[in-house]
Amino acid sequence: MRTTLLLELLAVPGAVRTVRRELRRHLGDGCGDAQLCASELLSNVILHVGAGAPVTVQVTGGCDGRTWLAVTDPEPSAMPVRRTACRDEERGRGLALLEAVALRWGVRRGSGSKTVWCELLRE
Repeated sequence: MRTTLLLELLAVPGAVRTVRRELRRHLGDGCGDAQLCASELLSNVILHVGAGAPVTVQVTGGCDGRTWLAVTDPEPSAMPVRRTACRDEERGRGLALLEAVALRWGVRRGSGSKTVWCELLRE
């Protein structure tokens, strides 16, 4: 059976904590990778689209041991770019972290939105 969590909120720093808490409530204790990816994707919206942008976080878990996580924002032109951060930089590692823990990830553009998604193995 597939279960879906849908959260509609504003991309502000406090929302990261809310999403992490709701993921734990929905997925249970073994959701560290999902929490990490959601935090990174939501932080990217705050940084690159702007604080206060409306976002939708969708998480679907199935009996196949996989979790699908997606963050949708209203800016289709602000595409994520994986970069290599220098050792002393405080930013620039989010997509590398996502790539390291996800089975796969990608971006879907809509006419007035963009969705960054990833697929994870349940812990």
